[in-house]
Amino acid sequence: MTHALLMSHSVFPSLDMKRTAQFYEEKMGFRIVEYLDAAEPHICLYRDLTEIILTQSNGQKVVPNRELYGYGYDAYFITKNQEELQQEFSNAGVNIVRYFQHTDYNNKEFVIEDVDRRWIAFGIKQA
Repeated sequence: MTHALLMSHSVFPSLDMKRTAQFYEEKMGFRIVEYLDAAEPHICLYRDLTEIILTQSNGQKVVPNRELYGYGYDAYFITKNQEELQQEFSNAGVNIVRYFQHTDYNNKEFVIEDVDRRWIAFGIKQA
């Protein structure tokens, strides 16, 4: 039997899902679809082939991976045209914490900080 992983979606707990969704819509160009009356309320954010699912954090403060573990991103989105995307986000007022670079692990990427202090990388492996 063969298995094929087809796609992945990031799940971000949030103290205020509507505030987080508004940031992603206004600053990063995501489309919002709310499922607030579901048994497990959530909001889906869509842009291109990417989906982020926001869930309630049950009153827990969002603690980014870099604070919990000393380093690391909270999500990594594979993308092309990083420099154009970085400029789009910068023009919209998104906090760029690491500007476009070639990393020592052979990726081209940049990193933003979202409204909940998560660090999200946008990059791709180089051949």
